[in-house]
Amino acid sequence: MKEAIYQKPIEQIIANANVGSIFLVSDFMHLTSYDCANMVLLRMTKAKKLRRIIRGIYEKPDYNEFLGEYIAPSPEKVAQAIARNFGWTIVPCGDTALNALGLSTQIPTVWLYVSDGPYKTYSFDNTTIEFRHTTNKDISKFSYKTSLIIQALKALGKENIDDSVIAKLRSVIADEEKAVMLAEAKTATAWIYEYIKVICKDQGE
Repeated sequence: MKEAIYQKPIEQIIANANVGSIFLVSDFMHLTSYDCANMVLLRMTKAKKLRRIIRGIYEKPDYNEFLGEYIAPSPEKVAQAIARNFGWTIVPCGDTALNALGLSTQIPTVWLYVSDGPYKTYSFDNTTIEFRHTTNKDISKFSYKTSLIIQALKALGKENIDDSVIAKLRSVIADEEKAVMLAEAKTATAWIYEYIKVICKDQGE
């Protein structure tokens, strides 16, 4: 069978990857065709070397010996894989943004992302990922960290931002990111930019 020629190099790539890694069929199209790569991945899924999450997206599963079961796929990794598959730019929003920045320990019931792609919802293993379309300028003109901070501030609302929130956000922004964020966020909503100025201000000033 034609795909058998490419099975070994594909298996080797996956064997060398960390558990929990997510793969697209297109990741292997430098070796063979889409159909052949997909056949290899389906065969590996039957052999329990991979887990199929949704069509065209697979995971190298992480098995927990103590629990005797596979660990659920990371929604963030799956969302990034979906975005990579379609060439979308995405940023967590709402409770997902708060969770990503450590502002909330609550696991989102729906993992929300703003995207320059269409409105889409995907479900797997009792997990739902939802992409909400936004204008390209709302995310493409900002770095990922700037976009994430903006989405978190939006999710909180200006009346809910206090010193503890500012301290937490300040702790997750590297010094080299501050100047970038201050320059990029000038076009954000006025009250958001005012908080970003406070967050990026050196504590000793």
